Amino acid sequence: MTRAKMAKFLQTYAVLILIVILMGVLSFASDSFLTTRNLLNILNQNAPLAIMASAMTLVIIAGGFDLSVGAIFAIGSVVSAWLAVNVNPYLGLLLAPFVGLALGYANGLAITLLRVHSFLATIATALIFKGIAIALSDGRLISARIEGFTWLGRERFLGVFNAVWLMAIFALVLSFALTRTTFGRQVLSVGGNEEAAILSGIRTKRVKIATFAIAGFAAGLASIITTSRVALGQASAGEGMELQAIAAVILGGTSIYGGQGAVWRSVAGVFLLALVSNGFNILSLDPFLRDLTTGIIILAAVGISAMGQRR
Repeated sequence: MTRAKMAKFLQTYAVLILIVILMGVLSFASDSFLTTRNLLNILNQNAPLAIMASAMTLVIIAGGFDLSVGAIFAIGSVVSAWLAVNVNPYLGLLLAPFVGLALGYANGLAITLLRVHSFLATIATALIFKGIAIALSDGRLISARIEGFTWLGRERFLGVFNAVWLMAIFALVLSFALTRTTFGRQVLSVGGNEEAAILSGIRTKRVKIATFAIAGFAAGLASIITTSRVALGQASAGEGMELQAIAAVILGGTSIYGGQGAVWRSVAGVFLLALVSNGFNILSLDPFLRDLTTGIIILAAVGISAMGQRR
């Protein structure tokens, strides 16, 4: 196998190989790891992040970055809890994702109309959105222990948490859109070579706006899962989740240069990071070593991505 093929293989399947190796090591090291309860808890706890990483995959493939999804998550948390308490719990669960969609659409407009890099634009909008979340909640926690609101985050269907089902459906829909639709081909084209995409008649601005809108919707969707689970809306929710989502996407082999990637690999990246964290908790190891290990894994993934791009 040539070096180019090896780099491509690693970029595509390294995350799965690492998951298998890590599960084998943890199963040998602890009897409590490979249990239905523990595995379901890992899936449930990381379902919101997996939803956000799935949508972030499209943004990065199209050549962008979205650092505002954590702040959109916070707005979704506050809005859903406030509506649940003051209007209707089901309305709170329904509207928060569409609030996220609107904010993501605003991101896309700002980036395309102002012609600024998404990295800088979404840093600015993240500050704006976070300020809005604090203003809406008046800086206080919004308790939402209401019947009809907590079912999404706490209850199960066929023995599996509702959040896991929702995550699986969302990831499958986005994966289908990326691999089997015209929109998906346009996303890949825009990230691969934007100038060529323009010459071929693709409305690249619309494609970029759509990816940011989807990322906003995903952040709102993730927020109602977490808010429903803890029955609490708060402006501090979602802090750092944008960086975790990006790390999972890169770990899953999506190129940081755009033009290639897969939703399923980003979801796998989320659960690889979750397994690392779960393993350190089960084995009661130093949290510093967990962060060090996670950083090394992500750095290696970035290096593989860059190597594949050069070749």
